[in-house]
Amino acid sequence: MPLLTEENSPEYWLALLYVPGLSLKRKHHLLQQLGSPKRVLDTAVKAASQLLIRKKAQDAICCWHRAGEKSTIGQQVDATLEWANRPGNYLLTLDDARYPERLATIAQPPLVLFVIGNPQVLTMPQIAMVGSRNASAAGLDTARLLARELATAGLVVTSGLARGIDGCAHQGALEASAPTIAVMATGADRVYPRQHRELAQRILSKGALITEFPLGTSPRPELFPQRNRIISGLSLGVLVVEAAVRSGSLISARFALEQGREVFAVPGSIHNPRSRGCHTLLRDGAKLVETIDDVLEELTGIFTPAPENPLATAEKHTDNIQMQSIERQVLALVDYHTTAMDYLVEASQIPIEELSAILMQLEIKSLIRSVAGGFVRSIEPKSS
Repeated sequence: MPLLTEENSPEYWLALLYVPGLSLKRKHHLLQQLGSPKRVLDTAVKAASQLLIRKKAQDAICCWHRAGEKSTIGQQVDATLEWANRPGNYLLTLDDARYPERLATIAQPPLVLFVIGNPQVLTMPQIAMVGSRNASAAGLDTARLLARELATAGLVVTSGLARGIDGCAHQGALEASAPTIAVMATGADRVYPRQHRELAQRILSKGALITEFPLGTSPRPELFPQRNRIISGLSLGVLVVEAAVRSGSLISARFALEQGREVFAVPGSIHNPRSRGCHTLLRDGAKLVETIDDVLEELTGIFTPAPENPLATAEKHTDNIQMQSIERQVLALVDYHTTAMDYLVEASQIPIEELSAILMQLEIKSLIRSVAGGFVRSIEPKSS
């Protein structure tokens, strides 16, 4: 932590954060007028009407001045400082030298970031990856593969820890033994969804969990769009892998455009409703992404990829795997979207018992995956 003075002490930033009845926009306006959180809090007691501060906020600030740690604001500040004193926990106020510079430039950046893990990764070049919570098998594979390759190229993958594309984005980065950042829509003392608790712990090995929301904040629908502006604000660009037309991922893309960030989208099947959001973005001018080269090309001049970045493709892996000719014949019939067993029987003209054994071998070799309704071809087979 930098040396604290009365003007930049985190106690004042936290007290301002916890003042009820003042929007973040209003708090930023007051900071621009008065210069520091201490001056905002001091002036609010004497000149609330001139500053257009509501009575609820003025009463809370006056109570904090009078009662200190016994007031509601004081208790929240003390609990937060106690949390920040634990190993691995950090508070980054807007004037902290460690506060990520790119995020500080957006409209109404968080006054305080709650960080668990390594705060240094917040200043590294980042690519945001977002998409559907109910993604297809092909979408999940695509997200994991792209995230792993982007992380190998030297970009920190930033996402929202949600189910679906977000979770696979984090996993792909971890497979590259690279840091990844999860921006949460809860307090720092909660992980949502619960099934991602283990993933959150893995992220902490090199990366960070961050949030702007106070301790104890539960997930609420209105908090996720607010969270999304941080995901895009931290990043050089936002990559949407799979998204419906009405999707929170498109909110992230909109924030990215407002913040002057690049927007990328992965095309999908015209029959997949989860791809229509990406197609909308592409029609509106987003960069089409088939490989990470499409991303890196757009970031030329603001990001230099790590040297020796071999791009492993599904075809190269397939060529290196020992297969019988009949296995190759069946593999060619399996699409990257769900392929029904009935179709495979009809197209291959192989007896169903023999075909089932071949499909099992292709699954063992991680060339296909069994999903509801049939099989899908793996975007990238797992290495043995």
